This record gives sequence, C-alpha cells and structure tokens, in this order.
Amino acid sequence: MLAAQRRDLLLERLRVDGRIVAKDLAAELGLSEDSIRRDLRELAAAGLCQRVYGGALPISPAIADYATRQGVEASGKQRVAARAAALVEPGSTAIIDGGTTALAVVRALPLDLDATVVTHSPTVASALAEHRGVEVYLIGGRLFKHSMVACGAAAVEAARGLHADLFLLGVTGVHEEFGLTTDDADEAAMKRALAHQAADTYVLASSEKIGAVSRFSVVPLADVAGVVTDAPAEHQALRALDVPVIFA
Repeated sequence: MLAAQRRDLLLERLRVDGRIVAKDLAAELGLSEDSIRRDLRELAAAGLCQRVYGGALPISPAIADYATRQGVEASGKQRVAARAAALVEPGSTAIIDGGTTALAVVRALPLDLDATVVTHSPTVASALAEHRGVEVYLIGGRLFKHSMVACGAAAVEAARGLHADLFLLGVTGVHEEFGLTTDDADEAAMKRALAHQAADTYVLASSEKIGAVSRFSVVPLADVAGVVTDAPAEHQALRALDVPVIFA
C-alpha cells in the first residue's frame, strides 16, 4: 500500500470510527506498527489528527483562527447558544467564556435580562452593551487573540475572587476518555480557574467538537453539570459520555 493510500485510509478510519489504535490497524493491514505511527506523526504535523498514547483521535476544527471559526457549524452554534442562554436565570451571576459560541450565547440573551455577567472576553463584554439590565465585569490580562480572551497569571488571579452560579464553558474537544480539551495551555488554565469559581459548569459543544481532542486538558467530564450540544442523540461519541446532555 502506498503512503498516500495509507494516509487516506487513516483519515477515513478517524472519520468513521472516531479513533485509531496503531497496534490493531497495523495487524489488520499487515504493516509494522512503526509505519502506522510514522503516518500518524505526519498527519498530526499537518494538523489532521491528534496523537494520543497508542494511536490517534480526530482533531477539532475549532482550533482554527477566530475568523475561520465563525463560519464553522454556524447553524449548530446558534442552536447551542439559544439553549445555553436559557440557563442564565434572572438575578443570577454567570461567567461566560470567550469564543464564537460564547458570543452567540450573548446575542441570544433577552435584552431585558437582569443579571450579572463576568467574562474574560472583550468581545463578549462589548456585545452586552445593549443589555441594560446586565451588569458586566470584564477580567483583564494578556489577550489571547485566537479566542479573543484574557489569559495569564493576572487573569487567573482575578478569577479567584469570583463566586458565580453558572459558567458557560467553551472548549475545542469533548471526549469520553480525555475529557474537555483546548489547544492552548494558558487558555486551558484560565478556563479551569473559571470553572472552579462557579457552582455549575455547562459545556458549549457544537457537534464538530464531540469526540475530538486537543492538546491541553481543561477539566474532566465529571466536573461539569452538563454538555449543551446540537449533535444527534445517536452520535456514537456522544452516547459514551457519562454526563448529562442537553440537546439543542
């Protein structure tokens, strides 16, 4: 089998099965495990998969730049956003993450909502300008332009003074084994700090994030109250999640 054929086969297995176990695939194809691992390294270097111990998992399209992500699964994000916005109750204090889905959540909030919103995203904060009954607290720090959010030590320290009812968390991957992940270490630390300050954390997960994995862990699935998604109930990776699922 030519290298290009193996590459196409690996990508198809990732799409259909949601994972590759290098040892099993090598035995199936009559190839050395080293050959499969080398192919996976090349795919990972090209941004086409996420290598894990023993094989590989699908990479999330949500690690693309901010402008590109605005067009990824746009209708799905709108459905997730509308369902997540309903979780923000009048009189509550909600932490809203950054990113394109979080921005869609803000746009789905009722204009007459009376609540407090804390965010480390200047984009999210500015989108709340017309919500006259919403008091907005903006956490500052180093701007991580990929998601338009503040990160770093100063932002994490500021988060420790918060006490919120709810955190709407954005991630790039939701996986039954590897939990919630994102592609930047500082951003993962900031999300983790915010999750620790909320009574309940709900994950914003449009369908392309289900079953995908990125490089850095945020929190385990056991730490969240639920996952809000537009993925169909029969989604194989979704059925494996041991956490409440809220369908949008």
